[in-house]
Amino acid sequence: MAEKTILQDLRSLIYPRQILEDEPLSKYTFTKTGGKADILIFPETYEEVQKTVRFASLNGVPYTILGNGSNLIIKDGGIRGIVLILTRLAKISHTGNDITAQCGAAIIDVSRYALKQKLTGLEFACGIPGSVGGALYMNAGAYGGEVKDVLKSALVLTKTGEMKRLEKSDLSFQYRKSSIAENGEIALEGTFSLEPGDAQEIKAKMDELTDLRESKQPLEYPSCGSVFKRPPGYFAGKLIQDSGLQGKRIGGVEVSTKHAGFMVNVGGGTATDYMNLIKFVQKTVKEKFGVDLETEVKIIGED
Repeated sequence: MAEKTILQDLRSLIYPRQILEDEPLSKYTFTKTGGKADILIFPETYEEVQKTVRFASLNGVPYTILGNGSNLIIKDGGIRGIVLILTRLAKISHTGNDITAQCGAAIIDVSRYALKQKLTGLEFACGIPGSVGGALYMNAGAYGGEVKDVLKSALVLTKTGEMKRLEKSDLSFQYRKSSIAENGEIALEGTFSLEPGDAQEIKAKMDELTDLRESKQPLEYPSCGSVFKRPPGYFAGKLIQDSGLQGKRIGGVEVSTKHAGFMVNVGGGTATDYMNLIKFVQKTVKEKFGVDLETEVKIIGED
């Protein structure tokens, strides 16, 4: 199906102002890298996501879902077909002790919303830069907490374009994994079950974790967040540090001197620089310690 015809058909399903053509994805990623999307769509309702997915499936057009582009590297060749960025789906509401957040809301904002409602349980998320959809997709966590600890249910869109409400027990959460990722589903919203708490205590905990994050993480540079998963029995950052790799640079991307588990774009870095540095770090750590580092950051797109 020709791209012009695809665009015309999509514009009959979605407001044309929400559709961009040949758009550089570097504008939307935390690393400030990544090639172009053939077609980029910003849905504003679940139904628009559903219509686009059904259209793509019916016409054999590949589609890719993005949140806020935090724990992500998009290759320099960009992404073919349709890319949907879900950040305009960002409503947060509550009923009693349950908070429901749409997929495009920042998980940090949900944590702050919980504080306003004097609800405890989401303090750990106050420094996670990802979206709710991404957090559900990969069971995001930090400082001893994970999404699975507080999630009650999720609304997902299946590959066939059907909306389904799933309970936590249906989601097969593991370390940085969920059935949403395994089944190729799209997380549309999450409902979090929290507990009443003391606002001052909740804020104190969030302030403590924020200070910890700011003192240890290289927030002054663009980065893709934590690059590697924690290998069993080790810490990725410690292995990289002990391999003498802090400050190692390829192109414009460097292993952070502040936290070895991060790679930062110190200027003019490309996705290819990220890929090459990741491979170099993996190879060096394997040679020195015999440990395989598995990427936590999601890598997508064309070379």
